[in-house]
Amino acid sequence: MLTLPIKKKWFLMIQSGEKLEEYREITPYYEKRFQYVKDYPDKGEQKYYVRLRAGYRHDSPKMTIECWIDTGEGKPEWGAEPGKHYYRLHITWKRIEKAA
Repeated sequence: MLTLPIKKKWFLMIQSGEKLEEYREITPYYEKRFQYVKDYPDKGEQKYYVRLRAGYRHDSPKMTIECWIDTGEGKPEWGAEPGKHYYRLHITWKRIEKAA
């Protein structure tokens, strides 16, 4: 499963349901990573499972999300730069993982 570190602020907003998208720059690095996430067909959309981690430490809080991915402009209130295109991970489901 692909694991993406994110800032704690964004992690908490996703956890609370306030933030419904996560953004990644359109680069070869992320293009390669998104092609390896396991997907399954659902109503004509590609769904992905991705683990989000609040920071880089192995013991940081984590959650698994189900999402679909497209490209486009993000919302500045959710961390995107105005006018910039991103990979957008649209969160459709999440599971908070218990700390070990």
